[in-house]
Amino acid sequence: MLWPMLSGGLVGLGLWLVVRALLRPRPGVASLVARIDAGSRSMQTRTLSEYDSSFTNMSSRGRGLMTALADRMEVLAAQRGWELNRQRADLAILNRSVGAMLATKVVGALIMLVTAPLVWGALRLGGLDIGPTVPLALALVLAVLGFFLPDLSLRSEAEARRREFRRTVGIFLDLVAMNLAGGRGLPEALLAASSVSDHWSVVRIRQTLANARLFGTTPWEALGRLGKDIGLEELESLAGTLVLAADDGAKIRQSLSARATTMRRKQLSEAEGDEGERSQSMLIAQMLLVVAFLVYLAYPALVALMGEQALGPGGT
Repeated sequence: MLWPMLSGGLVGLGLWLVVRALLRPRPGVASLVARIDAGSRSMQTRTLSEYDSSFTNMSSRGRGLMTALADRMEVLAAQRGWELNRQRADLAILNRSVGAMLATKVVGALIMLVTAPLVWGALRLGGLDIGPTVPLALALVLAVLGFFLPDLSLRSEAEARRREFRRTVGIFLDLVAMNLAGGRGLPEALLAASSVSDHWSVVRIRQTLANARLFGTTPWEALGRLGKDIGLEELESLAGTLVLAADDGAKIRQSLSARATTMRRKQLSEAEGDEGERSQSMLIAQMLLVVAFLVYLAYPALVALMGEQALGPGGT
């Protein structure tokens, strides 16, 4: 009776959580602030590439269902006042919404949850006598794994994009310094430097500067907000430098060139460190292969020697 009671309790807990999530609570201060922030973010224009868009590998019907679920989860997150600070920065660098991430987590958990019972049913039809306790525990483990696996994937993709964005910032600083040397002002130099390419990172900078002009804010303030949203410290420090030296073109030009050189040296040292780690990993793998080969060669001789010692000097 223990496992049926435990299963019923888990099912009841799941139903209670679903009902609790679907009920519309009384809005509090945190949820109202989250709604205002979500509304201000929705006013900013974005150009989504094929990589940025969510649910691109699905059919039109599946994409529609996932989009509807993502919208519902977005509203639910705003109502509940879920901050998700780290996830929001990772989603911002990928141009994805919180609702899309939550919908992916929920669907992944449900798919992994039903995988174990389906496999168990197929094995039972095949003639294998397996009790219900094993698939129940396995289903719970797989559901937890499917719920948290998108977080790991999101973090790795966001870190890769941040490294790419850092390289773009270094090139962008050199272009701004060149435009300043040509006699342009700082706002014009920023816009000109952001118009030389259609790379996704340059497009993000160009859109940020265009939105700053529409909303009446300074370009460096918009760049600082972008750096804060996507979790890029280099862009935030660049905005601070532009604020302090907005009226002195020569010093700005020297500062930007020095900052670009520093960023390139840092990226070069990080690349050398990554290559060193890969070299060490390859060395360890080669050592393990050599040890395994030596064990393979020495095993027959070692078995023969152990057999002779067991028989003794006069044994047959």
